[in-house]
Amino acid sequence: MEFISVIAAAIASYVFGAVWYMALGRPWMQAAGITPDENGRPPNSGALPYIVAFICAIFVAGMMRHVFALGGIASPGAGLIGGLGIGLFLATPWIATNYSFAGRPRALILIDGGYATIGCTLMGLVLTLL
Repeated sequence: MEFISVIAAAIASYVFGAVWYMALGRPWMQAAGITPDENGRPPNSGALPYIVAFICAIFVAGMMRHVFALGGIASPGAGLIGGLGIGLFLATPWIATNYSFAGRPRALILIDGGYATIGCTLMGLVLTLL
């Protein structure tokens, strides 16, 4: 059952990411310094970034499940708060640190940090629902 909850949590975060970046695609490209293609979309190298993103979501969800098990986090409310805490106080600060040293715009930190925060929150909720 743990494997199913990890996959479900990864899918929830991944789908949210698709919606998040579709909604914020233009500001994200501008902040990231990416020139859109003729269709207004970011050029990419095919399926590889999407595959890597999903594999990484599985890794994050798997580690969150492990941390939740060690911490006795089992209720949806606790999962929601635990996921929020991981996203807001672990993932997003690393993004902010890396982007700050790289001289990336604040907007990019907010967009990518927002995804990390909300994505982890969703993962925490799904992990405790299943």
